[in-house]
Amino acid sequence: QVQMVASGGGQVQAGGSLRLTCTTSGLRFADYNVGWFRQAPGKSREGVSFIMWAGGNTHYAEAVKGRFVISRDNAKSTFFLQMNNLRPEDTAMYYCAADRVMSNMLKGSPTYWGQGTQVSVPS
Repeated sequence: QVQMVASGGGQVQAGGSLRLTCTTSGLRFADYNVGWFRQAPGKSREGVSFIMWAGGNTHYAEAVKGRFVISRDNAKSTFFLQMNNLRPEDTAMYYCAADRVMSNMLKGSPTYWGQGTQVSVPS
């Protein structure tokens, strides 16, 4: 059974930083592309950042480029999202996800989802 557990959310002032962690089990982690989505109240879910199974290729939404960094540790079946210079518009529930096929991540339909972790950046 695949499990994905996201953690690291919280409330931080604008300009601050948070590091999200997604710990996985039950899948051959090194075979999977992984990433983060977010959904703010009243808005559609959007892809934030993805990293390919080999770790070499990454993708970032325009809104977070230059501020967020995604990384993975295949030995620990874990991946991360370092979020710097946070803004009020980053406030959302953040979800981790995984799929063998990157196109499924890009179109917002990954096979596996974790539960969300809330990030709040008051204005």
